[in-house]
Amino acid sequence: MDPLGTLSSLLRKSSVGDQVILELDLDHSVLSNAPANPLEAFKLINAPSMRALRDGLQAAATDPAVSGLILHLGTCPITAAQCCELADLVAGFGEHKPVWAYTESFGEFSSGLLPYTLAAHAEKVWVQPSGELTLGGVRTQITLLRGVFDKVGLEPQFGQRKEFKTAVDTYAAHEISAANTEMMQQIANSIAHWAVDTIAQRRGRTADEVWASVDAGGLTPDEAVAHGLIDRIGYRDEVYAEARRAWGGEQAGLRFVHRYGKVSAARELVQARTKPAVAVVEVRGAIVSGRPQRQAGGQPMAASEVVCQHLRAAAADEQVKAVVLRVDSPGGSYIASDAIRREVLRLRESGRPVVACMGDMAASGGYFVSMPADEIVAQPTTLTGSIGVFAGKFVTTEIKEKLGLVLSDVTAGAWASFMSANSGFSDEQWAALDRRLDAIYADFTGKAAADRGMALDVLEPLAHGRVWTGVDARQRGLVDHLGGMGAAIDRACALAGLRRDDVAVRAVSMLGFLKQFRPAESSESVSGSMVTAAARFDLDSLVEMAAARLGLAATGVLSVPFGIEVHAGLGR
Repeated sequence: MDPLGTLSSLLRKSSVGDQVILELDLDHSVLSNAPANPLEAFKLINAPSMRALRDGLQAAATDPAVSGLILHLGTCPITAAQCCELADLVAGFGEHKPVWAYTESFGEFSSGLLPYTLAAHAEKVWVQPSGELTLGGVRTQITLLRGVFDKVGLEPQFGQRKEFKTAVDTYAAHEISAANTEMMQQIANSIAHWAVDTIAQRRGRTADEVWASVDAGGLTPDEAVAHGLIDRIGYRDEVYAEARRAWGGEQAGLRFVHRYGKVSAARELVQARTKPAVAVVEVRGAIVSGRPQRQAGGQPMAASEVVCQHLRAAAADEQVKAVVLRVDSPGGSYIASDAIRREVLRLRESGRPVVACMGDMAASGGYFVSMPADEIVAQPTTLTGSIGVFAGKFVTTEIKEKLGLVLSDVTAGAWASFMSANSGFSDEQWAALDRRLDAIYADFTGKAAADRGMALDVLEPLAHGRVWTGVDARQRGLVDHLGGMGAAIDRACALAGLRRDDVAVRAVSMLGFLKQFRPAESSESVSGSMVTAAARFDLDSLVEMAAARLGLAATGVLSVPFGIEVHAGLGR
């Protein structure tokens, strides 16, 4: 008798018959990370996790009961990195079973380039008769707020290293610099050319033919068929009816990919504790020192103490044979990033390989914590690099005068007002700030060169605060492979000398957000990320909150330019 098998059969979802057509409906969000709290989990109850999709498609590919997969793009509220990862999963499943993609429209007076790039990995692409195909291209956006600050009475005083560290431009520049334009144009070009080349390869077209479709603007369904980019025109019911006829599954039931599975949660939990493990440690959100504290805007944070504890826990767990460091972060604190880097190096010294897996963004501090890994995996659209530094403050004296507020510093010590918003930098303070920026930039570039095995004179020109896409970063040696979590896990297994099928993949903390309620027994314990500090409420904090709402709040000197926005039909 197999107790686990019996338990698995009891917990498995209700049967849909002998034949199954799988569905992947992207009108729902896709979770790359576990929900941060029970309320978020409830809101996203129908949103599949990327891991569930990855495991489900891998198992279903060789299951004779599965007839094929229907991929519904819909509104496609996913990120660019998720699009890339799903494309790889769909292509892998398509090597074994038929995959059809359909949508109501690829764009509606807007670009649908990345959703169509995903759809192109299917065997057939359908579009609704009233829909359109607008490949459109890629649009990046630069935000400069200096004119607004001048009007309201905020004076930004910031220094940067170097010209591509355009977070400073966002705050302080009245005009878009040549370096900013060059960087943003390269990002747009890189993503657009990658998408066009991918579509051309998947659809059997030339790149020039696909570019002609991009430049044609909105195509009607008939025109899209003539361009060789759409195979069939029809509504949802026609797609499903034709799929059943073509796949010999007239009576086939339907099941979402994430509801399909051969292993129950109970069995998976047991296996995770009995097999050799690849542990996943997350660096998600702005990187901050110490314990998590309330952040303006309510964005996720990667607190250095929590991340470092998780890395130490992985090193102390004899079952953990390799680690995937999942990084989706715009960076932040230099001190916190350096502490995390140190723990990654110590983990490698324990004999366990570490593979960094970058999400939509792993730049500045996000790159700092990734670069010491044995290997780095990034998506083609990942924004990474930004090896640079900036620091400064907003001087709020004018806006306070306009509001009739009197706030005056009373100090004891020559440097007590160094970062005070009530006064500007003196010449001596500017000199001190410049020395610190130079030192941090030299440390960043020196460590990046050492970690990546590059000469400093080769690495440094790639720095200057410049943001690269994953495609461009790989060409320049800043990352090693293009792919997502599946590729990162495969590389971790290969480096550890393990077969992928023999390995359990698990988070360091198996209890997710419930772990937050268990008190830590020591600094070596794995603890949660409960917020520990009360929020301030004063004028300066209101300025910070407003900046966060605009996506402009910096959490440290290793922060990525917050003005970067990329639009290609998906989440930014």
